[in-house]
Amino acid sequence: MNTAIYPGTFDPITNGHSDLVGRAARLFDRVVVAVAASPKKQPMLPLEQRVELAQTALAHLPNVEVIGFDCLLANLVSEQDANIILRGLRAVSDFEFEFQLANMNRKLAPQAESLFLTPAEHLSYISSTLIREIATLGGDIDPFVHPAVASALKQHLRQK
Repeated sequence: MNTAIYPGTFDPITNGHSDLVGRAARLFDRVVVAVAASPKKQPMLPLEQRVELAQTALAHLPNVEVIGFDCLLANLVSEQDANIILRGLRAVSDFEFEFQLANMNRKLAPQAESLFLTPAEHLSYISSTLIREIATLGGDIDPFVHPAVASALKQHLRQK
């Protein structure tokens, strides 16, 4: 059985992420979307909410599960019996950093191969960073995220 782990902060999960997970779900027996606590990145949304939003956005995919984590990815790979670390590449500029991560993960988790997928072309410009900025400035994020994500971001920003 091929189990792929797709780690990320997902602050928030976007339609680009969902597209990538959907294609991965067709390729692998099991896909684990691993939402990182990432306290150094100071996420806008708390981990529990990011996990819930990812679960909602991906609920239509039966072989996908969403979990939160705050440990070394290599340890999570072992805990989940995963043999694939899935990463997304939006642009060539992402590759250098992702290549470095892949090489480190090869040392730390030699049982897993890093594989890269690109989002559909019409989603390739979407990033969580841009979504947060657009939302913060009052722009319309509805075309870029699941409706539950748009609602949660709007509510979060109203409370600030």
